[in-house]
Amino acid sequence: MLNWESIFATRSSRMKASEIRELLKLLDRPDIISFAGGIPDPELFPDAEFKAAYAEVFGGPAVSAALQYSVSEGYRPLREWLAGQMRGLGIPAAADNIFITSGSQQALDYLGKLFLSPKDTALVTWPTYLGALQAFNAYEPVYDQLNPAGNRTPEAYVQAAAEAGGRVKFAYLSADFANPTGETVDRAGRQRVLALAEELDVAVIEDAAYQALRYDGEAIPPVLALEIARKGDINMARTIYCGSFSKTLAPGLRVGWVCAADRVIRKLVLLKQAADLHSSTINQMAICTVAERGFDAQVAKIHRVYGHRRNAMLAALEKYMPADVRWTKPEGGMFVWVTLPKGTDGAALLAKSIETAKVAFVPGRAFFADGSGENTLRLSFSCANDEMIDEGIRRLGALIRGEMAEAA
Repeated sequence: MLNWESIFATRSSRMKASEIRELLKLLDRPDIISFAGGIPDPELFPDAEFKAAYAEVFGGPAVSAALQYSVSEGYRPLREWLAGQMRGLGIPAAADNIFITSGSQQALDYLGKLFLSPKDTALVTWPTYLGALQAFNAYEPVYDQLNPAGNRTPEAYVQAAAEAGGRVKFAYLSADFANPTGETVDRAGRQRVLALAEELDVAVIEDAAYQALRYDGEAIPPVLALEIARKGDINMARTIYCGSFSKTLAPGLRVGWVCAADRVIRKLVLLKQAADLHSSTINQMAICTVAERGFDAQVAKIHRVYGHRRNAMLAALEKYMPADVRWTKPEGGMFVWVTLPKGTDGAALLAKSIETAKVAFVPGRAFFADGSGENTLRLSFSCANDEMIDEGIRRLGALIRGEMAEAA
């Protein structure tokens, strides 16, 4: 029998199963109240609009193009619509600055492949999006901590990267309602990240998967918009904006995009030609039709529902959590980040919670590149109604209170 492990590439040793993907299996258990999966509520999908869009494609002359091979850059009408959306965010982009991907997760994989050689350093926040770590891990990087509020010098980053055997290649961050914390980087923090990237002469990868999900507070321009305001031209910018329709229209169609300088787009096109040729044309056509006819209305509907659920979760946490527990108060997105007293093990708490309280969440350690964060956890409110939120947080608060009493 072949010893498969002996012939796998060394990079495969860094490929780990997603704790979140495993926890999603709990959604099928009716006895579990799940705050684990950071997924959209399917009740909010614009299914009727998609049915009509696909029917139009199959009922008209566009069906031949929809079922045929297509260009790697993506469906041009969709790219033109997205360029208009980018301009509305203060990013003067043309269609040629837009590249369609099979979800924003594919964009992260491509960017890791494009920039990272083994032992190069990727700057990421502590904690950061687990999917980004999974995407980058295959390219065998070293991670260093990016702190938008910090004052670490560029020289310190350069020295640490050199000692690790490579150089810094990019800074990755989710500036709006980050997964997992729900926090937003303020304007000053975004400017500091840009200044650091300028000093290091590296790229900035801006993961904007949740950017459209703001429920209150004042919108802050994307990092790419702030950079273009200084430089005047997207093709002079080092920031690479990654967007997605997964949180607004439908994740199952797997349509995301990159907005960046044309030199970056041309390289990404080459990667896609080698990987999967192009993203599903018919799905891009359907997304384009639905977006053109009702994107703003769909987003407004999501805001009403998710904003209400966020408020319900924050109220329940205030009502049921012990005094020593802290949590974020996000202005948008899908997540609340909870910090427990030091010494608490989130993974052990989850095991007990599933067994006794019948509540699921994601332990925070998976989101830290250095394996820290044992006393943290992520809660998602996107798929839970008021009753589930109140009862689930009540049970979780009681369990945490009991654990703290035992440790005292």
